[in-house]
Amino acid sequence: MAERKPIESWLTDMDGVLIHEGVPIPGAEEFLRRLRESGMPFLVLTNNSIYTRRDLQARLTRMGLEVPVDAIWTSALATAQFLDAQRPGGSAYVIGEAGLTTALHDVGYVLSDVSPDYVVLGETRTYSFEALTKAIRLINDGARFIATNPDHTGPSAEGALPATGSVAALITKATGRDPYFVGKPNPLMMRTGLNMIGAHSETSAMVGDRMDTDVLAGLEAGMETFLVLTGLTEPHEIDRFPFRPSAVVDSIADLVDRI
Repeated sequence: MAERKPIESWLTDMDGVLIHEGVPIPGAEEFLRRLRESGMPFLVLTNNSIYTRRDLQARLTRMGLEVPVDAIWTSALATAQFLDAQRPGGSAYVIGEAGLTTALHDVGYVLSDVSPDYVVLGETRTYSFEALTKAIRLINDGARFIATNPDHTGPSAEGALPATGSVAALITKATGRDPYFVGKPNPLMMRTGLNMIGAHSETSAMVGDRMDTDVLAGLEAGMETFLVLTGLTEPHEIDRFPFRPSAVVDSIADLVDRI
């Protein structure tokens, strides 16, 4: 394997890497502090489209993790940027929360249930049968189907919750239309994030806790990849995948000295 260039920028997933069930993972505070002091460009990523950047910054701050608002990148923001590039000033029927609707408003999109250009599905804790029925009918009438991320489940204190990927499958079954997923593992989310901070894939690293999203997205975007074992992927599962991360480490604490 060809030797990679030194890492000059970092992308890291949030849940399972920096925090777990609302508690910082040991080493996360030091990792972020080193990044800030180094002056290296970095992004904290999440496929969750519920929250705005400011919401997430406030949430992290309450946990003692300091992240500049501009260093947060969500699937909602990536989706809005993608739609703005594809069809500027378009319209969308949205199933989602403030993170997604705010991102679309900020790029000049009109949110409408009357002949929208797109149906955009994101994360919400209150999926409505009425809203899903409306989405199905609009897609059948010609609206293009976009989803923020393909995650089938999301975590909660009570256990797994159905997430965007599962709900998208329901809509696909009813319409025969597959969505275009913008979030991880689509490398589009990584590349737009890298462009935003002026970074290059050959000198960037992705840190994640999932082989099927974080590592795959980083790999396909051309980045060095680190899998941490503080999230969803268990050590015995790694060899089941036809690809490997650049390195496997116990936690984010093991990467502090790489900065």
